[in-house]
Amino acid sequence: MSQPTGTEGPSRRKPADDDESDVQELLDRMARALTAGDGRAVAAMWETPALVVGDEMLQAVRTAAELEQFFSGAKAQYNKMGIADTRPDIVRLSWATPRIAIAQVRWPYLDAKGEEVGEETSTYTLRRNQAGELKLCAAVMHGAAPRH
Repeated sequence: MSQPTGTEGPSRRKPADDDESDVQELLDRMARALTAGDGRAVAAMWETPALVVGDEMLQAVRTAAELEQFFSGAKAQYNKMGIADTRPDIVRLSWATPRIAIAQVRWPYLDAKGEEVGEETSTYTLRRNQAGELKLCAAVMHGAAPRH
């Protein structure tokens, strides 16, 4: 029986106590890149192929260029809604395997004064690659909650 794809060789894992901080750090970087309109930086945080799923969408993303294009318009979309910033609040984090994490994340919509004006939630699957880097590989978009 052959090994499943993605399991070649030993992984270089950090100690377990670093796992949650690694996830938080990756999501913090993603928030900064999204609100800065840096689609290229967001794309670098993803492994491809990737999958993005929502009630009204299902998109398989095969390349970093597709990811960059997918995320490059986020800042303009946020600004149209009066959103100046966000932050990742991890609601739930579990490790399905030593290398695969599932994180439910609340993204509050913050206006220019830092006040919450709404929120959205997504669930991400993250995978630690052979080099030990944590990368996003799938997202389920739960949708936005009504404005406060």
